[in-house]
Amino acid sequence: MIRLGKESKLAPAAVVEKAVEFFGPSGQGMTILDQDHCCVRFEGGGGFVSVQSADLEGEKGSQVTIEGREWDYQIKQFVRLI
Repeated sequence: MIRLGKESKLAPAAVVEKAVEFFGPSGQGMTILDQDHCCVRFEGGGGFVSVQSADLEGEKGSQVTIEGREWDYQIKQFVRLI
């Protein structure tokens, strides 16, 4: 299991959009279990990925937390993109 955090210059909704593009059916082929403006959860390949994003206080951008199992390499790639 992996859990990473990162500050991104993207707004929370943009982080979620990028996550759907990267991990979703058109990207890594994972199934979207739940999606909101600040978070999204995927399942597939015997594991899961959860992306949560929140506004940075007083600044543009967001604080992003990504958790997953069986998708460590792809999660690290995604963190570099955002």
